[in-house]
Amino acid sequence: MVLILIATPAGHLLSLRSRLRSLGVRAARQLRNAIGAALTARIPSQNSGKRACAWQISRGSGKRGGSREHRVLQSVPLSELREQAAELRLGPLFSLLNENHREQTTLCVSILERLLQALEPVHVARNLRNDLQRGLTHPNDSVKILTLSQVGRIVENSDAVTEILNNTELLKQIVYCIGGENLSVAKAAIKSLSRISLTQAGLEALFESNLLDDLKNVMKTNDIVRYRVYELIVEISSVSPESLNYCTTSGLVTQLLKELTGEDVLVRATCIEMVTSLACTHHGRQYLAQEGVIDQISNIIVGADSDPFSSFYLPGFVKFFGNLAIMDSPQQVCERYPVFVEKVFEMMESQDPTMIGVAVDTIGILGSNVEGKQVLQKTGTRFERLLMRMGYQAKNASTELKIRCLDAISSLFYLPPEQQTDDLLRMAESWFSSLSRDPLELFRGISNQPFPELHCAALKVFTAIANQPWAQKLMFHSPGFVEYVMDRSVEHDKASKDAKYELVKALASSKTIAEIFGNPNYLRLRTYLSEGPYYVKPISTTAVEGAE
Repeated sequence: MVLILIATPAGHLLSLRSRLRSLGVRAARQLRNAIGAALTARIPSQNSGKRACAWQISRGSGKRGGSREHRVLQSVPLSELREQAAELRLGPLFSLLNENHREQTTLCVSILERLLQALEPVHVARNLRNDLQRGLTHPNDSVKILTLSQVGRIVENSDAVTEILNNTELLKQIVYCIGGENLSVAKAAIKSLSRISLTQAGLEALFESNLLDDLKNVMKTNDIVRYRVYELIVEISSVSPESLNYCTTSGLVTQLLKELTGEDVLVRATCIEMVTSLACTHHGRQYLAQEGVIDQISNIIVGADSDPFSSFYLPGFVKFFGNLAIMDSPQQVCERYPVFVEKVFEMMESQDPTMIGVAVDTIGILGSNVEGKQVLQKTGTRFERLLMRMGYQAKNASTELKIRCLDAISSLFYLPPEQQTDDLLRMAESWFSSLSRDPLELFRGISNQPFPELHCAALKVFTAIANQPWAQKLMFHSPGFVEYVMDRSVEHDKASKDAKYELVKALASSKTIAEIFGNPNYLRLRTYLSEGPYYVKPISTTAVEGAE
């Protein structure tokens, strides 16, 4: 019996055994020899205190019962493998990947995946470069993913990444992996190229060489691949102004923006998401403003009323302005692009749940800071009607839309203690009364529904207003509400217990709670807080002698 160490996770041992048995005599022998060549580490003695985790693989002789034990593979800690890393010879295992045997390839990938972790990224980059290149063109996607995972390790290492940058053929193969059918392969390639581009040398390698032509050739594969390349370009552009400059000089950013403002409504819907990502950076927003892109997006929204297909792209365009407002200045954005606010109100009055959902989300984003709240307040009675509509949707819409409404309401009504001026508190109280005839009872009713997500979302609304005196008075004077807050039996799952605890914490931390709730209730809140979210009151029992 030959004992060989193989570093594969213990949980995978049984599946590996069954796979090896299915390989057949010749393939199993080849794999045995390859692993034997790869692993030369000594086996710890039985006295080392390590628990054996061995299993056997039988080699069929073609006759029933004619098998014999010839292999034992044992899992060992990665730290021990690293000690023997210099002795690992992986060439034979990589060679087996070239054979057209699916089960053998799958098993080799599982083995190599573990063994390669024992090697330093620099060693992998320098000594396995040919194997990496072959791996990127392998017909089996699992081999490509294995290879790209090693590329990912290399590009994260400042010493090893140079080896990648000097290997133009390897870089080319990574670029062409973006065009593959397997999304996981494409995502891994995008991630690696994005990481490579974090350095000046990486930017030059990608944009000042033939790789740029390769990137443009890959884009011609189909629409999906073209959008993947745009995704990569936006990721790189978002890093710094210099990175953005490389991307704009390449012409790819300009191409993306042309598609955004083109006539194809489906393309618009896809491109706006990427442009929104670019706008998340200050230099990205500056570039979009200088190029007139923001004005063009605004104009498209203006013309959306006459476009029967506007529902395809309008949600994304409105989200763009919502994010723009919260990252810059809500007041400036809403004043410069009034069509944005107008469209949000229109969408809220729509009968289309998709449009309502986008409007709700946007209102939540816009009203998440004081400046945004004040912008909404300036719309007067129109915003009061919107709040009434939001309260109606929170009660009657689908569960998913109810939760979005509750999240937006939480965002709208939260005021940090340092921002609680008399004017803002009066505004919040007035808004709250616009939601329904009895908003507190509305949210309490929602919280009693047998859906944990709804329950938590309703508790989140209570938590948002819990530190405001007007809300504390409403809670105290609402029949049974204080008992509802103190009652631990209402919550049954962890998320609900955590949400209730956050409500209690918000109440107990308020400077006005003792005065409004009274000292006895305040002490009950403090006790709840000190006991933690998962406290269970012990139940006392009395044993009676002779009872059965």
